[in-house]
Amino acid sequence: MRQFPLKGLLQTVIAGSLIAGLSACNPILRTHGYVPTETDKPQQIEPGTDSKATVIARLGNPSTTGVFEKEVWYYMSSVQQRLAYLKPRTDERNITAVVFDDDGGVQAVAEYGIEDGRAVNFVGRETPTRGRELSVLEQIFGTIGIGTDRLTGDQNIPGGGGGPQG
Repeated sequence: MRQFPLKGLLQTVIAGSLIAGLSACNPILRTHGYVPTETDKPQQIEPGTDSKATVIARLGNPSTTGVFEKEVWYYMSSVQQRLAYLKPRTDERNITAVVFDDDGGVQAVAEYGIEDGRAVNFVGRETPTRGRELSVLEQIFGTIGIGTDRLTGDQNIPGGGGGPQG
């Protein structure tokens, strides 16, 4: 009877695991949002010279506009790095704000980076609902044994079947 070489199999498994582990450690970079070209960059916009038409011709439509100030256009871009199964990390963020005056001319151009950002805490409250929560089994088997008059809505209750019968 021939014995199976466990030492060679163990070495092969370890080598394969190391190779797979090292290849999974390469970060994946993703660019999101506005990507400027080499010839047309937001920094080239000049206040007092450019207008909405020239900004659109040069940079295209903005990523978003101001919520309260409609005369502010934002061009946003970010680079995220994802490593294996970990949460993505934003390495670079650029926001260019173009402010227009009432006549449509460029009034100011501002640049913001990732260091200018702030963390915003959202409120995680929930609105309570009336009634009780049903388990999965109660939802599945909840109508077993109920008469057909309750299922067809003969009772005058809110949310019942209602409507003309007969």
